[in-house]
Amino acid sequence: MVSAGELLLLAGLVLAVPAKGGFSQTNHLVTAPQTTQFLEIGSNFKATCMIINTTEVTADDLYWNLAETTVSKELYTKLNESAISVTIPVTSGKSQWLYCKAKEEKSSYVYLNTGKFIYGVFLKKGYPPGKPENVSCVAVQKKTTISSTFSCQWATVGRQTSDVPTEYTLNVVVIHSQNYSVSTEGTHAQVEFVDTYPHFMNLEVWVEAHNKLGKIESERITQDANSFVKTNPPSDIKVISEKDFPTSPLMNWTQPIDKSYGKLKYEIRFCAIGSPNWTYVPKRDIAIDIQSFRLQSLQPYTEYITQVRCQLGDWSDWSDNTTTKTAEDRPTSKPDVWRTIAEVDGKNERRVQFVSKDPVFANGRIITFDIKIQEQKNDNLQWDTILVNGSESSDGQRVITVLKDMLLADLRPVRLYVTASNSVGKSPMASLLILAKGHEYPPVKGLKVWSAEGKLWLQWTPPNGSEVSEYVVEWVSGDQTDWQRENKHTRLTAIKGNLEEFVRYTVSVYSIYSGRIGKPASKEVYLKDGAPLEGPVVRLNDKPGRNEAELGWVEIPLHRRRGFIIYYTINYTGGGETHEITVPGNTTSYTLKSLSSNTKYDTWINASTVRGSAQSSTHSFTTLKYAPGEVEGIVVGVSLGFLFVVLMTMLLCVYKKDVIKENLWPRIPNPGESTIGSWSPDYPLKAETPKENCLSGISVLDVDVCDGKSVFEEDKACLPLKKDKYLSEEHSSGIGGSSCMSSPRQSVSDSDEGSDMADTTASTVQYSSVVASNGYKGQTPNPHPQQAVFSRSESTQPLLDSEENPDMMIQEGSRQSQRFKQENPAEIHLLEMDQQQQQEEEEVESLDFCPLDEESEQTNPSEGQSAGSSYMSQREGYRPQ
Repeated sequence: MVSAGELLLLAGLVLAVPAKGGFSQTNHLVTAPQTTQFLEIGSNFKATCMIINTTEVTADDLYWNLAETTVSKELYTKLNESAISVTIPVTSGKSQWLYCKAKEEKSSYVYLNTGKFIYGVFLKKGYPPGKPENVSCVAVQKKTTISSTFSCQWATVGRQTSDVPTEYTLNVVVIHSQNYSVSTEGTHAQVEFVDTYPHFMNLEVWVEAHNKLGKIESERITQDANSFVKTNPPSDIKVISEKDFPTSPLMNWTQPIDKSYGKLKYEIRFCAIGSPNWTYVPKRDIAIDIQSFRLQSLQPYTEYITQVRCQLGDWSDWSDNTTTKTAEDRPTSKPDVWRTIAEVDGKNERRVQFVSKDPVFANGRIITFDIKIQEQKNDNLQWDTILVNGSESSDGQRVITVLKDMLLADLRPVRLYVTASNSVGKSPMASLLILAKGHEYPPVKGLKVWSAEGKLWLQWTPPNGSEVSEYVVEWVSGDQTDWQRENKHTRLTAIKGNLEEFVRYTVSVYSIYSGRIGKPASKEVYLKDGAPLEGPVVRLNDKPGRNEAELGWVEIPLHRRRGFIIYYTINYTGGGETHEITVPGNTTSYTLKSLSSNTKYDTWINASTVRGSAQSSTHSFTTLKYAPGEVEGIVVGVSLGFLFVVLMTMLLCVYKKDVIKENLWPRIPNPGESTIGSWSPDYPLKAETPKENCLSGISVLDVDVCDGKSVFEEDKACLPLKKDKYLSEEHSSGIGGSSCMSSPRQSVSDSDEGSDMADTTASTVQYSSVVASNGYKGQTPNPHPQQAVFSRSESTQPLLDSEENPDMMIQEGSRQSQRFKQENPAEIHLLEMDQQQQQEEEEVESLDFCPLDEESEQTNPSEGQSAGSSYMSQREGYRPQ
């Protein structure tokens, strides 16, 4: 339902538009409200759109757009046929346009006059101003008076946007006098009083905040004008330390302003140098309007920083730091005694060093330590005095003094007593018991050490069933040792000493049992770790082999390591290939395998921590061409093989000597033992020594007796000689050696040559010759056959196998016949002619012949003689020249 108020609003709008002569001739849509609207974020905004001066569209043809987004029809309200409203929530702080539009497809007129069917309102969004809070004002001291400038500041509440900014107005009213106001968009402002500051008068102060969405005021402050005054701090502050009052120094100062402006209150605070906390003197102990004060309960021989401030209305700033050192007093706490123990190799002793820090409350500079070492209960030893060099730590840490360095047997306990003295007096006595080795008390359990917030933190669990009186936390780096004590209830603590980054510390926790030290629980840790500063030093542990090499490296020095080495990366390159191997951080050597022989390799190692790595220098080596012992093995193998062959050869020679002798040195029959003399009944069986020069110029013709082309037919009768009874083994070494069945030989019958041969040979082989009395071939033989004449000649010619073995003569003759057949027939013919001519010129007195068997001699003696003579003539003529 449409309310009556809305209908009246629409009627007024319709009447107002033509009266104003606005846009009745141009636009057909109008919205209410029409101007820019400032909206509070989180509220709802309602707008109405009305159709004027047209019937082309109705309310059903209208729709709303908010920042190019069509508003849902659920938010529309139809007032009548020509008016429609929309209610939208204001959600974001971004300014937007809200348009009322008509549908273009309604008619061609609407489509062609789109600009007349759109109207919008601009929405600026923001927040109403918040109430200013914490309004404070001040008038500061300028030289010796209070300035007339009155400054105030406040805090804003709520949020603001740039589209709806908030302004502030500072209002200051001097009651029964002037009013002052100033506007600003910030959170502070100031006003200038006329003439001077209105001392002893009341002021009313407030701040008003306002913007397009509203305005609001802060709480009003009504106070005396002096309550807003802030003076300068006191000046010329002095702290006087008195010997008789080492814990109560005296302070003096000067007031900043004349007492005519009012009485001042004071506040004092102090702290020891290096302490982060201030100690405040209770305000009730400080009187008003004073210029001196004696501090209480300070620590003797300690530097303190002291400050003071004053108040007339507002507190002044603190004065500058004033540093002073309290006087000395007798030490009120025990020396902090500790020990370090190192094992002695090869001996049942320990090297113990007793050290001590100054007492926590030394109350002065420690000059001497008095010590006594008791090894047995009844010892009454004198006290030894240890002078202190007087140096003090510049960083506030207590100086460590070495009291005693001694060798202590493993099974011997010892107790140390120590007192410290300064210029005023002596401290209470401290003691420390060193138990025999193996009798220490149990350690703490579950020790954890980690780094956080620039400190090393420790956590542990106390030992079971033991009454611990306190704990000692020790940290060691190289030869530097420090420690701190914790009470028996401590389970978590941080090391309070000055620790360095990138330095490894061995942190230990000792449980103390009424002066008796338990076993330590230790951890190694870094306050902060980083990448190593250098890589390891790489070397070869031994000479490289043929296919492998053992690398070794020296660990990085501890002060250059800067962290825990978690792994090493071995890189090596050779033959154009690069290899990478990773080994654990506790490894210091590695053997490279499967390398190529006679190859140069370059290798380097990267040492890595969790923060980075560092590379070593490159080390080069060359593998061997042969593995160690390989050459020696080859030489030994070859030598053994050669020796084996020699031994086998020697054994073969020993076992096969007869076969070797028969093949290499055949047995030669002794001609002296021949029975050739048995051929003739006129000669005895025993061979006579042949006379010299019985025959000369004997030649042997190499003729194949079985070749019919080169031997006369009558000479073929010599072939049956092999079956002759005289060719037995007993006579085979006689004249048969020069028969036609033998291989070609050259006989030596010259007397001179025979003489020389006899001198140079071990034995002379006697050969027999038969001198035929027949005539030369072709001549008429003597009708009276003459008895054959035997003569002998000496020769070194060895007998042939065929002469010793008559059965082989036919085979030998056959081979010679084959060689003879291969010769050139023309050359043979020339040789025959030369031979015949020579035989005609010379008369041969002696000839070798082939003996005939008895049957041949008896049946045809003349034919046998002729054949024998002819055959020997041929041998004579075929002698090689």
